[in-house]
Amino acid sequence: MPKVVCPWNLITDFVTDAFVGYGIPREDAEMCTSVLLESDKRGIESHGCNRFKPIYLDRIKAGIQQPITNFEILKETETTAVVDGHNGMGQVIGMKAMQMAIDKAKKYGMGMVVVRNSCHYGIAGYYTSMATRAGCIGMTGTNARPSVAPTWGVEGMFGTNPFTLGVPSDEAFDFNFDAATSITQNGKVEYYARIGEPVHPGTIVDLNGDAVEGDAGVALKKIRQGTAALTTLGGIGEALGGYKGYGFALFVELLSAVLQDGVYGKDLDGKDENGSIRPYHLGHFFIAIDTNHFLGEEITRKKTGEIMRSMRASKKAPGAERIYTAGEKEYEIWKSREPHGVPINESVQGEINAVRDELGLTKYVFPWEEGYVPYVSDTKVEALIENK
Repeated sequence: MPKVVCPWNLITDFVTDAFVGYGIPREDAEMCTSVLLESDKRGIESHGCNRFKPIYLDRIKAGIQQPITNFEILKETETTAVVDGHNGMGQVIGMKAMQMAIDKAKKYGMGMVVVRNSCHYGIAGYYTSMATRAGCIGMTGTNARPSVAPTWGVEGMFGTNPFTLGVPSDEAFDFNFDAATSITQNGKVEYYARIGEPVHPGTIVDLNGDAVEGDAGVALKKIRQGTAALTTLGGIGEALGGYKGYGFALFVELLSAVLQDGVYGKDLDGKDENGSIRPYHLGHFFIAIDTNHFLGEEITRKKTGEIMRSMRASKKAPGAERIYTAGEKEYEIWKSREPHGVPINESVQGEINAVRDELGLTKYVFPWEEGYVPYVSDTKVEALIENK
């Protein structure tokens, strides 16, 4: 589908004003916008503007997500905290929780904050980047609506459950590994459905244990109906290590529920016993480790950089142009997009227009309405996005 580039300042101002129009206080709206657009800056298009209306605005309108966030601290020690987000904005909860973990780490060496009753918090890598910028090692994870089957299972029992890790380096980008513990995620299947790309073989399993292929929109419906499920890292069965992805996914589920007495598994499906929609009640965890409580940030950054460079300098497979380290592709995508803006596909253009008209934000005129030449993709950047 044709894309048109929208300048960063224009899309930033619009998204913030739209969030405010839906009842989010402006300071919180700016947090939500920052996390949302960071996805597009890093090339994680499944979690950026593609999710602006359906995941956030529509849920506020439906009454299953609160625009005003009540960040309640249930218990706190010098190094830990338990937070109830009361189904507020996940990005606001996430930023406040990670900052709390960082502040504790700076004072005591380590900090960990767990959250219950939250909502979708955007890309997990945003929060580990907060930690690495502060000179800390960062970790975060979140559970999600059940759509992934355990190894040898065919039923969605837990979410895509990202486990995300960040380490500060002396390079232009830190080590930042942000990935689902499933072989793919719902957002990517949603994105494939939008652009007409078929399901990748081996990523989804049906109730018969067979791989689901073909139309991504059909596959997504099957996942929502419970007649298919995503597979964990390693894919179907154990031959390629599916049990490893299963173990990581379950660890994230545990840390997203057990310490905060939160909701887990099938109770995160957003439906009550009558089938009516309800809040998702997601759980998160945030960990920060201050490098200055060890041998110092400078040594940590230098050693991390050395290790990353040694990986990239190692012998390459025949035909391979280069070896990457986590965070490198995202950095290169941002450098490519920084001067221009975010590429927005035709479907999302329509959603943005509809939100603008609904809220009466008439001052906003977007490039796709002015006869701008559609975005011509940089094949190298698009390859980076596709192969992340």
